[in-house]
Amino acid sequence: MPLFTNRLLVLWAFALLTACPKKPESAGPQKGGAPVPVNVGEAVKKDVPLDLRAIGNVESIATVEIKAQVAGELIEVGFQEGQDVKKGDLLFSIQPKLYATQLAQADANLARDRAAAANALREANRNAELAAKGAVSKEVLDQSIAASDSAAATIQADEALREIARVRLSFATIRSPIDGRTGALAVQRGNIIKDLADTPMTTVKQLAPIYVTFAVPESYLTAIRRGLAERLLPVTTLDPQTGKPLGTGQLTFVANSVDMTTGTITLKGTFPNDDRALWPGAFVDVILQLDTEPGVTVVPASAVTIGQRGPQIFVVKGDNIVDLRTVTTGRTVGQETIIKDGIQPGERVVTNGQLRLSPGAKVVPKPAAEAAPAPGGKSSGA
Repeated sequence: MPLFTNRLLVLWAFALLTACPKKPESAGPQKGGAPVPVNVGEAVKKDVPLDLRAIGNVESIATVEIKAQVAGELIEVGFQEGQDVKKGDLLFSIQPKLYATQLAQADANLARDRAAAANALREANRNAELAAKGAVSKEVLDQSIAASDSAAATIQADEALREIARVRLSFATIRSPIDGRTGALAVQRGNIIKDLADTPMTTVKQLAPIYVTFAVPESYLTAIRRGLAERLLPVTTLDPQTGKPLGTGQLTFVANSVDMTTGTITLKGTFPNDDRALWPGAFVDVILQLDTEPGVTVVPASAVTIGQRGPQIFVVKGDNIVDLRTVTTGRTVGQETIIKDGIQPGERVVTNGQLRLSPGAKVVPKPAAEAAPAPGGKSSGA
């Protein structure tokens, strides 16, 4: 009997334990608890640009390969490698003595033939007077006129040869044809230069202004052409590593055909590049401001979370009680999201700490710069 009684006592105790109601487990944020510290931002009304983003490549507008047009000894190099030069600055000097001598010879030949031509003209005029008096035959007159015309033609040939000699002498001095930066030197002082050699002596690249070439989907072509017809379209370049702006320019070129292999249209923006922030050959992020959406409501992008009914935002009312609203969102531009419906300008929204909130919870608003503590002392993301 004692064993049977013990078993009854055990069963009775078990029944009591299972029949006792359990304390409900916390299923999430509770109303009426301690105020929750959160970061807040404000919905504002502003004009928002419609931007197209792409990856661009920086290109020099002008690249000139410097080659000698006359042969000879290189006697002077007027710049350092990688130096900025202006149009007309001295780059190279080739020994000019030969070409100066050829010019002097051309001058002498021209002077000699001018004297001969003047004499031939006088002779033709005398014969014309004598022929009028019957003192010379018509044949002699014709010969003197022909000699005078031939001498005049010789002068024209001499003048052409003199101009050739003058130009060849000018080629002995090589000046920069554009403003730009020089490249590496392929020749040194004392070298014998060959005219029109395959390898350039150096290269000059224009750095300011400069091009940035990029491509966008062809679906935007109509909007781009319409925008260009109305105004100048601004283009901004960013450092792909840091996001730092490198320069602002204007869209100046639209390709005359769509690339059928990629379905994109090639564009070029022109940038002043006075600070040399853009360098030929570099890849940059490009933002083309295609249009502007005026007077739209925007909130910090971190304020928007996704719930069962779609995008939602916690709104902080005047008594620091939050209200959960379902919203209709538009584009996200940078750190801001356009709200088409559900939020009014001026309302405060929770940007960090939403995981600890439920509708009707009381909060302690903090500026966006301060981190809202989450359970365990860590900040909670939206």
